[in-house]
Amino acid sequence: MKYSGWPDSGELVVGKVDEIADFGVFVDLEEYEDKRGLVHISEVASGWIKNVRDHVREGQTVVAKVLDVNKGSQQIDLTIKDVNEHQRKEKIQEWKNEQKADKWMAIAFGEDVSDEEYGTVANALLSEFDSLYDSFEQAAIHGIEVLEGVELDDDDLEAIVDTARQNVSVPFVNVTGYVDLRSPAGDGVDDVKEALKAAEGDGSVGDEIELSVTYVGAPEYRIKVKAPDYKTAESELEASVARAREAIEATGGTAEYHRERSGDEE
Repeated sequence: MKYSGWPDSGELVVGKVDEIADFGVFVDLEEYEDKRGLVHISEVASGWIKNVRDHVREGQTVVAKVLDVNKGSQQIDLTIKDVNEHQRKEKIQEWKNEQKADKWMAIAFGEDVSDEEYGTVANALLSEFDSLYDSFEQAAIHGIEVLEGVELDDDDLEAIVDTARQNVSVPFVNVTGYVDLRSPAGDGVDDVKEALKAAEGDGSVGDEIELSVTYVGAPEYRIKVKAPDYKTAESELEASVARAREAIEATGGTAEYHRERSGDEE
């Protein structure tokens, strides 16, 4: 769904080249309803331009920066040359993400959702998240809890979470650490087993986190954590090691933590 307002000066926008003239390029803005901008020939590319068509073609999707907005004359001045490759790729990805979120809204609330209902839901989500895509992604990762501050009724929130979990490809990261567990006791093997159970935890880490402990070679064990972000993953890894250390030291044993497998090069 497109915005009904106007872009701001300095904003990056996605548009489709609609018309090419000797003096510049007219661009239909993909994110704004009934809005069209002009890229003057001097703003199409750096250097002297002999033929505008050597640089753009009709129907081409471009990323431009807004230079000026004159609502009175209904004119939006744009530049293409001042957008670098990194900005272009980032903006295109953001635009594609929002197109996905638009489809998810239709799934959650029906293809025939009214503009008024769509706007109510969208505004409620955008008051808490950077974008609609971000709100669905966070809902997929964290569930209903992450939407607590969103002023929508429970049915709407549940529809968002259900849709998110069925359609959003959640990004995850993996971190790995190693712990050497040693026990001098006669029943040291049992002590190590108990320490490993402690490292695995009680299963309360949350649905979005996976933690596994595997044998590498005595006395070394691998702890692997899969989580939505590095901060969470590292925190869970450290907590797992701490549980193992506490358990083995309680029996007179030792725990040595390291990030590389023994014998691996740093």
